[in-house]
Amino acid sequence: MEINVVEDKKNRLVFEVDGVGHTFLNLLKTELWDDSHVKAATYAIKHSQIDKPKFILETDESESPKAALSSAVSRLKKSSESFKKELSAIR
Repeated sequence: MEINVVEDKKNRLVFEVDGVGHTFLNLLKTELWDDSHVKAATYAIKHSQIDKPKFILETDESESPKAALSSAVSRLKKSSESFKKELSAIR
């Protein structure tokens, strides 16, 4: 996965993500919407064959977009580890 920051402002972060598709981006978007400081979290893929997905994240004054993103990724990691543990228990 490669991330390229396109725009980095106080309350807005726009970045391109190479190497991921709808599955990961939807998961990230959904997790970000659980943050009360997130005003907008979405992504666009103009053409799935030739364009990199562009993710747009906007927050309120209380939290920076980078902090919201970091928190969301941490929560996803914890959730993934928990799922992996539960899955291994049923084998």
